[in-house]
Amino acid sequence: MNNKSEKWHALHAETAEINWKDLERFFAKGNLLRVSQELDLVDVALELANDNKTQIEQWIAENHLAGVSNDEASAWSKGDAELWSVIVLPWILVQNRC
Repeated sequence: MNNKSEKWHALHAETAEINWKDLERFFAKGNLLRVSQELDLVDVALELANDNKTQIEQWIAENHLAGVSNDEASAWSKGDAELWSVIVLPWILVQNRC
C-alpha cells in the first residue's frame, strides 16, 4: 500500500534532473538549498511545503539541509554532478545523486 500523500506525489512529479548552469542565477540570489543524499528529496520538499519547522531545524542542525556553499557551487559548475531539483517557492531544493 502506498501511503504517500497527494501533495507528495505532486512534488515528485515536478522533480527533474537539472544542469548547474540553469541554477547559477538562483544560487546567486541565495534561493538554493542542498539536500543531503541521506534524505529523500521529495520528503524534504514536502516538509518544507508544510512548514514543518521542527523537522527542518533538525535537518539543518544535522547538515542534511543547507544553503549551497561556494565550494559545492564550484564543484558542480565543473559538470560532474548529477543534480536533481524540485521547487518549493521561494526555494529550489537540489540534491547531488552522484
